[in-house]
Amino acid sequence: MRVLWAFLVTVLWTILFGLSGIFLTIFESNKGRVLGHCARLWGKFILFSCAIRYKVKGLENLDPNVNYIFAGNHTSVLDIPLAFSGLPYWLVPIAKMELKKVIVLGWVMSTAGHIFIDRKKSETALRVLEKAKNSLIDKPRSILLFPEGTRTRDGSLGPFKRGGLLLSLDTEMPIVPIAFIGTYDMLGKGSWSMKGHRVELRVGRPIDPGDYSYDNRRELAEFVREKVKELI
Repeated sequence: MRVLWAFLVTVLWTILFGLSGIFLTIFESNKGRVLGHCARLWGKFILFSCAIRYKVKGLENLDPNVNYIFAGNHTSVLDIPLAFSGLPYWLVPIAKMELKKVIVLGWVMSTAGHIFIDRKKSETALRVLEKAKNSLIDKPRSILLFPEGTRTRDGSLGPFKRGGLLLSLDTEMPIVPIAFIGTYDMLGKGSWSMKGHRVELRVGRPIDPGDYSYDNRRELAEFVREKVKELI
């Protein structure tokens, strides 16, 4: 029953905050920022409605005036509302292309400037990342990235892909390792039961992209993964 309730309130708040944000976007000059604020409220209302208690640790590591690429483990659908709730930034995720086709959600995400990647077509994905790079330079905002590419099936941390992390090299945005704690135990992939306990978002220290290049991009992915693993 709790999973069904979580699904229903997610749909409700997505429609309410999504359509409200799209309407308010008509009147703003910096398109997408209002939807960024709506996304934070969306995450907070989902967690509140589902009675999910959460804690954020490590925000003191960040500069509120700097944009970051937040890269973390992906253990549950709860990771996304937790990230929006806990990170006080204009945040846009790199999401799978399938979400763009979801009624209302896809429209809202597109309007908010979210980045969609077709994981089955590497050449298309590279073109999207190039377009995203130009967009981030033109309109700075922070990125939410799950370098594993998909949610874990057993709670373990998978290998990190390099693709999205390369945005850091092109935009000079620092990468911040983050870790979602307890979300897998509460609602893992394929689970139909939702346990009640506190979840946590841990934020690490920013990683300077100036220490890396395209030649050692594999080392960058491995280093970010190690930092996420340390947080876990």
